[in-house]
Amino acid sequence: MKGRKALISVSNKNGVSIFAQELEAMGWEIISTGGTAKTLREAGVKVKDVSELTGFPEILEGRLKTLHPLVHGGLLGRRGLPLHLQQMQEHGIEPIDLVAVNLYPFPEVIAKKGVTLAEAVENIDIGGPTMVRSAAKNYHDVIVIVDPSNYSLVIEELRNNGDVSSATRYRLAVEAFSHTAYYDSIISGYLREQMEGGMQFPSMITLPFIKVQDLRYGENPHQKASFYREPLPEKSAVAAAKQLQGKELSFNNINDLNAAWELVKEFDEPTAVAVKHANPCGVGSSETLAGAYVKAHDADPVSIFGGIVALNREVDRETAALMSKIFLEVIAAPAFSEEALEILGKKKNVRLLEIELEPLASAGQGRDFKKVSGGLLLQDDLREEYLPQNWRCVTSRKATEKEIVDLLFALKVVKHVKSNAIVIAKRRQTLGIGAGQMSRVGAVEIAAKQSGENMKGSVLASDAFFPFKDGVEVAAAGGVTAIVQPGGSARDEEVIATCDKYNIAMLFTGKRYFKH
Repeated sequence: MKGRKALISVSNKNGVSIFAQELEAMGWEIISTGGTAKTLREAGVKVKDVSELTGFPEILEGRLKTLHPLVHGGLLGRRGLPLHLQQMQEHGIEPIDLVAVNLYPFPEVIAKKGVTLAEAVENIDIGGPTMVRSAAKNYHDVIVIVDPSNYSLVIEELRNNGDVSSATRYRLAVEAFSHTAYYDSIISGYLREQMEGGMQFPSMITLPFIKVQDLRYGENPHQKASFYREPLPEKSAVAAAKQLQGKELSFNNINDLNAAWELVKEFDEPTAVAVKHANPCGVGSSETLAGAYVKAHDADPVSIFGGIVALNREVDRETAALMSKIFLEVIAAPAFSEEALEILGKKKNVRLLEIELEPLASAGQGRDFKKVSGGLLLQDDLREEYLPQNWRCVTSRKATEKEIVDLLFALKVVKHVKSNAIVIAKRRQTLGIGAGQMSRVGAVEIAAKQSGENMKGSVLASDAFFPFKDGVEVAAAGGVTAIVQPGGSARDEEVIATCDKYNIAMLFTGKRYFKH
């Protein structure tokens, strides 16, 4: 269809020259700006500058190029309305039939180390989003493209049918509005973070996420699902993982992996975490990674089968050989040695993921979201320093240094267990984990049963206070010698007295760690 006009102004120039050449070959007139016009001319495309169309030069160091009635009138004018056509003719406005625009790389700019607020602001696109929105609003008459991957689709339909179908136009318009909304939400989020004192819980919030991949199914086979990530995820986030081998991750794999990875990041010493159904089933710390894995495995050798393992050191030959003895769904670590990759490579189905490790203390404060029907719960997360010196001993017996080490270990684990949660540990190894119980004594009973005879001389961590003495009595019967909990129950005195009765040291942290 000859005589049609395309306005092309892109930051991402992948494929744009070929796209413009194809349009020109079909008789389209190409209008462009700045760097895009230069790129197209170098590719042999005849280009008309926007300033030639508008009769107004690009000014303000490029800030003002396309914000002109001759541009937006050409995009917004409805071809089927006589009044619009009459007014366009009166004012010399020519229709623009296609807009290919993608925006200044604001996300890439703010991702650079040391970028200033002034630099970021200069990379906020104004004219681009405005053209995209104008074209998308008038999608019946204007084709709008924001993603270079759609160039070939548009060219194919134009070549085969002489035009782009209504269904394609509508889909492209939806993509366009999603694109500008995503872009603006990144900008508002960045600017909010720069405010003095922050603005953690604003009156309105938009959350930008971009699709990583479609998943085979959701939590259950009859549910559809996809995985999305933030535009600038932390380097140590699961969303930034690099998969080295194995099948694509499933919905449950990703959810379990996140639980394992967030827990293993709590530890400075070599640590291995095994997770099953979003709860840790075994955690171990040692002087070597292999030793840590053995502890995690032996804590619950039944549940770890088919589970997720996260480790906070490079996986070496010895650790890989140990893990290769059983079926694991996913293994995640900051790195894998060549020997480890060779050993684990023989198990083609195991998914190996490499994730950069960043200590929680240096990662900054994150946010936690929970979707509810018709709304969203938002809170800051539980990243923090653990300071045992600030814990308050409330019993006659004081905890020993060895017990403090194990209490700290158990507390880090219990924070990542579904509430009501109890963790029993000894020598930096979980012995029993009671998760997701409706009563606290029920969680203690499960953890005690798992621990068995090994429970003698162990310590216990609780994610919340003991409402009754019964949980302490179960712990005492199994041989627990020290307990850490937040305190704050109306029956604290009764619980403390029970600890004194059984010569158990009890420490209050003053902080609850519910995880629902």
